[in-house]
Amino acid sequence: MAACLTVLTDFSRCILSCFWSRSRPHCWGSDALKRSITILGATGSIGASTLDLIRRNPDVWEVDTLTANCSAEELAKLAREFGAKSAVVGDENCLGNLKAALSGSDIEVAGGAQALCEAAARPVDMSVAAIVGCAGLAPVMAAVERGGTIALANKEALVSAGEVLTAAVAKHSATLLPTDSEHNAIFQCLAGNDLSEVSRITLTASGGPLRTWTQEQLEAATPEQAVAHPNWSMGAKISVDSATMMNKGLEFIEAHHLFPVGLDKLRIVVHPQSVIHSMVEYHDRSTLAQLGPSDMRVPIASCLAWPKRMETPLEPLDLAAIGELTFHPADESRFPATRIAREAIQAGGAAPAILNAANEIAVAAFLAGQIGFMRITAVVEDTLSHYTATAPANLEDVLAIDAEARIRARQSLESHALV
Repeated sequence: MAACLTVLTDFSRCILSCFWSRSRPHCWGSDALKRSITILGATGSIGASTLDLIRRNPDVWEVDTLTANCSAEELAKLAREFGAKSAVVGDENCLGNLKAALSGSDIEVAGGAQALCEAAARPVDMSVAAIVGCAGLAPVMAAVERGGTIALANKEALVSAGEVLTAAVAKHSATLLPTDSEHNAIFQCLAGNDLSEVSRITLTASGGPLRTWTQEQLEAATPEQAVAHPNWSMGAKISVDSATMMNKGLEFIEAHHLFPVGLDKLRIVVHPQSVIHSMVEYHDRSTLAQLGPSDMRVPIASCLAWPKRMETPLEPLDLAAIGELTFHPADESRFPATRIAREAIQAGGAAPAILNAANEIAVAAFLAGQIGFMRITAVVEDTLSHYTATAPANLEDVLAIDAEARIRARQSLESHALV
């Protein structure tokens, strides 16, 4: 059937018609032809989870291309295991190691930023966009401009380049499937319903490992403590973002672009158990929630099998064993990141890109022991207050704003450095 949603923007018409259309042939099941897939960021946590699911379903998927920033030996091992046609490293200095690791095979190898974009532009049934940071922006855009189906796990694509990316999605009739657990949960709760009937969308946040800490304890938090997430196994940067609550602020911005119901209809609630991944409330006061294990294979499986479902190796939820589900308002006095992110998207223009760039610099400085935990958001806010730019019109503008914001954030670090 045709798209069953009435939406307001060209991007909404494009992305949501893809979400809810059932006219597309599905390719899941034993009688289906193999589907081709490219994984951008194959050696990271999202890539590993995706490949685990593919490994369990070898008759369904054919791996076309795998990429990594460097990790040449690991990438080569995966490329051989999955019979990839191509392997690409973003860091051209690692290309020699990749060639050596794949010598004797017929796997194509390439390296460099342009090679990543060329990999993303290859004609496949699905591209998984899991490159971390702004290094993933150009490859995501290349996949979009091909008009492909993209399982999007790169936050920066929508945070820094939201308007630019959504315009490209509409122009090229691409399909974005949200892979973040929160946005995928919203996606599932919205299926078959009209956005105009939505009263509120609630993003849930675990609160991170430091949720109950006092202001004084937060001031003294170490990188080791900040990355020790109680529920999720993630990389260091995203784990710190979870501890500061910036991760939820970035997801707030992403949700605004993916599900354009209006900023006033988006909210954040702290849910320490990480069982409910997000909720959608409708005008009749019915609230739909998506529950599942704290494992990224659940939302990834949702994208891989869409519009059907597939089995995962995870244990079913035992709600009786969990015992209780609790909810708390976000404490923006101790964790101001959600307020800062909300103000950035309200300001619009270049502010979200500046926010993202400054946060990456500040988190890296914290992990390197250069600033304290509470200085992360201070650096972000200081950068936003001292640097403005006109709204980006294209990807080149976004990257220029990002580069300048990083310079300004490094300057801000000097006034927030540890003594």
